[in-house]
Amino acid sequence: MPLLGPGLPPPQNQQLPPQMFTTAAQLLDMTDKKLMVTLRDGRKLIGVLRSWDQFANLVLQSTIERIFVPPTEPSSKTSSPPRPGLYADVPRGIFLVRGENVLLLGEIDLDKDDDPPPGYEKAEIELVHKLAKEKKARDLRRDKNRLKKLSELGFEGDSTGETLL
Repeated sequence: MPLLGPGLPPPQNQQLPPQMFTTAAQLLDMTDKKLMVTLRDGRKLIGVLRSWDQFANLVLQSTIERIFVPPTEPSSKTSSPPRPGLYADVPRGIFLVRGENVLLLGEIDLDKDDDPPPGYEKAEIELVHKLAKEKKARDLRRDKNRLKKLSELGFEGDSTGETLL
């Protein structure tokens, strides 16, 4: 064995532990495991990771999209009682996710997989879709009003491409 310098053996070829990778190679340990993936548009997918590439494009099998509607607080404006959070699972099958759209991903604990998320109850898909659409419309109206008030004060809004009249 040749020596380097004064009596030093050459360094051994050592492998880095998997947690040292900061690229798509980190997905190697997650292959064939059940994951929850949060996308940039807010959708949440649950499925088994079957394949991936160097761009972190993912192929999920037996995928479901989980839709959440947050709980409502009691309001003095309406006499409706508070409602717990609701969620529904929409089956999606095999799902291809472009890597740049992944915001967050993590492994599902299979021991807790069947438990509902804390503070949420499972509901019918139609009801959750309806409530989620209503919430999105309310949020959009609130954001438009906020941007309008800010523009009246002289602040420029985000470059949303919309003109506030």
